[in-house]
Amino acid sequence: MGAERSPGRSPGPDQVQDQDQDQKQVQVQEQEQDDRDWCADWDQVFGRGPDGPGRIPPPGPSGPPAGSPSGPDGSGGAPAPVPGHTPGRDQDSGPDTGPADSPLPDPDVPFVDFAEGLDDDPVRPPVRQRTTKGTGAGGRDAVEDALALVARRPPVPDGSPSAAPPPSRPGSTSSSRHRAVPWPEARRLAARTGRETARRTGTEGDRVHRAPLEHSLGLVLAEELPALCDLPSFDTAAMDGWAVAGPGPWTVDGDAPVLAGSADPPTLPDGTAVRIATGARIPSETTAVIRSEHAQLDLTRQLLSADRPVVPGQDIRPRAQECRSGELLLPAGALVTPAVLGLAAAAGYDALAVVARPTVEVLVLGDELLDKGLPREGLIRDALGPMTGPWLRALGAEVVATRRIGDDESALHRAVTSSTADLLVTTGGTAAGPVDHVHPVLRKAGAELLVDGVAVRPGHPMVLAGLPDGQGPRWVVGLPGNPLAAVSALLTLAAPLLRGLAGLPEPAPYTAPVRDEVAGHPRDTRLVPVVDHGEVLVPLRYGGPAMLRGIAAADGLAVVPPGGARPGDELEVLDLPLGR
Repeated sequence: MGAERSPGRSPGPDQVQDQDQDQKQVQVQEQEQDDRDWCADWDQVFGRGPDGPGRIPPPGPSGPPAGSPSGPDGSGGAPAPVPGHTPGRDQDSGPDTGPADSPLPDPDVPFVDFAEGLDDDPVRPPVRQRTTKGTGAGGRDAVEDALALVARRPPVPDGSPSAAPPPSRPGSTSSSRHRAVPWPEARRLAARTGRETARRTGTEGDRVHRAPLEHSLGLVLAEELPALCDLPSFDTAAMDGWAVAGPGPWTVDGDAPVLAGSADPPTLPDGTAVRIATGARIPSETTAVIRSEHAQLDLTRQLLSADRPVVPGQDIRPRAQECRSGELLLPAGALVTPAVLGLAAAAGYDALAVVARPTVEVLVLGDELLDKGLPREGLIRDALGPMTGPWLRALGAEVVATRRIGDDESALHRAVTSSTADLLVTTGGTAAGPVDHVHPVLRKAGAELLVDGVAVRPGHPMVLAGLPDGQGPRWVVGLPGNPLAAVSALLTLAAPLLRGLAGLPEPAPYTAPVRDEVAGHPRDTRLVPVVDHGEVLVPLRYGGPAMLRGIAAADGLAVVPPGGARPGDELEVLDLPLGR
């Protein structure tokens, strides 16, 4: 593939440090020619050339070594269509990484993520000793040699501070590596954007309303919550038993027991006792309540005694024990949980001032998508439409519509600029393919791109944009077309943005050790489906950008830092929102 290498040539300066200066100069010259060949071969490996798509060179002297794949998917041809996505629509398109029947990449074989885009480095496991197995044609070393051309960076010449970056794609205006936002920064930016928007529009006006208690669950208080009355409002019995007055033994009052909800009971004379139920109002002059199990009743003499000392005030909840009228119960910004609903009701509230759920509209893009039936004749089932809305609802949004737009730029522009939702979510079309219209439409609409690509795999061609005031929704999140890549973008941009818009706090991150080694990208974060077994995280199979089988069984996505993770490494876990 490309120019042949001299069999005895060393790949870097470290291995020639003992040679004389003349030999070093020869090597530098050879390396420069090698780098030029590498730049040209980079495009050939991925089937592209300066004039557009090209052919993958066949095996042979100028092609990949015998036994290595002749195409990105190892099949010698173009990758097959994947569920919910047309190849070439997004940079995350392509074959799924790793064999489907293997739980993890083979630890002895470098794993190259051809699915992740032309200008991307391969995903590879953490550095380890090179294997010596399978050194013949078609063996593992042959695979490594075939991949070395696209995986390596030119060695640093003596005196140079760093290696030169890899070439950009022909015809591209800027490489995605120059604009991709680091994954943690992208999430912080989305959260901050949501919070700032909520401060401007939420607590100050159009997104605050009074909702009945039954419609307030999961929302955020827009105002402080003071108590409207004392809690409890009167002295009440904390237990079923006997209300007694003065020292015992006590003569049992023959009147009916005091029950919860009864009107003001009569005064209890000294030396007497009366049955009382939990929550009932305490008769005046009551000394204490004796629990039923601690009382002894002599039916013959109608005398009550206690089998343990009686302390004045025991098992009585005094008035205002929990709070007094006007006392602050909860601050603005508190999440309305079931317990908050109970507290508000006890304190006298029928409705609460809350921040409305952010409204979201979903636009499903792609002419190749079917909404029912089996895939046929180049058409595939839409996987993103059925799952995006429920996940957005689980993230706290009110999904007002899910619409299918197809690959129509004019229709997409009308939909974007006419939407009245707080957030518009598009699926697919975020890259630079012939029918990827998201970027042109956003430019035409005068949008400001806050995020245009994130250094995360899968999902890196995601978009966060703000539209001018009064034109369409406030914010647009563009998801890649591959299903797992779209989930990655949802959790990276949409989730923190929605939490900010709703006034919800960021969840506290949690980590857990990973059981197995996880391949890593040399530069970007990876999100890998995992099952949480309580003590360890177990990575799942079927974690390619176009796959849903892994995430359907997952508890969350593990955040794998650049370079990968080894067994026992602590990884952050993103919980997957559950449908409701």
